[in-house]
Amino acid sequence: MPDAHFFTLTSEAIAALNSPRFSLKLIQLVQACLDFDYAIILGCKEGRRPVYLYDSIDEERELLFQRYLTNDYQHDPFMRYLNTHKQQGIFTLKEVIHEDLDYYSYCQRFYQQTGWKDELCIFIEIEPTLWVSISIGFINETNFISKKGISALNSSFCIIESLCRQHWKKADFHLAEPVKGHKSSIELHSSVQDALATFGRDILTKREQQITILIAQGYDSKEIALKLAISEGTVKNHRKRIYQQFNIASLSEFFQLFYNHLVTPIK
Repeated sequence: MPDAHFFTLTSEAIAALNSPRFSLKLIQLVQACLDFDYAIILGCKEGRRPVYLYDSIDEERELLFQRYLTNDYQHDPFMRYLNTHKQQGIFTLKEVIHEDLDYYSYCQRFYQQTGWKDELCIFIEIEPTLWVSISIGFINETNFISKKGISALNSSFCIIESLCRQHWKKADFHLAEPVKGHKSSIELHSSVQDALATFGRDILTKREQQITILIAQGYDSKEIALKLAISEGTVKNHRKRIYQQFNIASLSEFFQLFYNHLVTPIK
């Protein structure tokens, strides 16, 4: 049964709806059910790469940006499971992995590089083609996936689901927003904003920079056209020139460049 602390955290998460503090409060609520070491929240649109929303990782963060979000997400058994089954719920690695060497190779490489010992994912359907994935990882042996913790998460799932839907149904997926009074979050937000503002600054026009910022935040050409009140064809022409200026040929290469820019200190 949830205790008084859980209800306090629920109240704080409700108060944080539609504000930058929500992701942090949501993760604190999840942690009240099952203690873990790290968490990552991603926005998932059907047929698109995941959009980074939040993480609590302290070290080796370049693995998240330079490896996972640019390419390795395609081999993530949790992401593959979500794309195939489109099923809400709480899932352990054992429940989503199959007899496929690619999965085992991915897991061995991922855990060896990150130091994670285990993980589970919570999938929330915001809309039919829009999902939120909450990955929680375990590094210390004192934290582990227990039956009690899974039971507590299952009991609280309807609350977590409702909160996520209320928050993300009213807002686009954006790169991490700052949390007032939370130093690491503020620093991360500052890094993201600096990266967005300076990416391609010396080689792109102002309009191309606008479009580049929206591409980096996961918008497709149609959505960009609506936001900027221009035609989709005009957006595609700008995208073609942006790719030429960056000397790239694909969206994957675009994100490799952007995330490398994000984790490289600006001089």
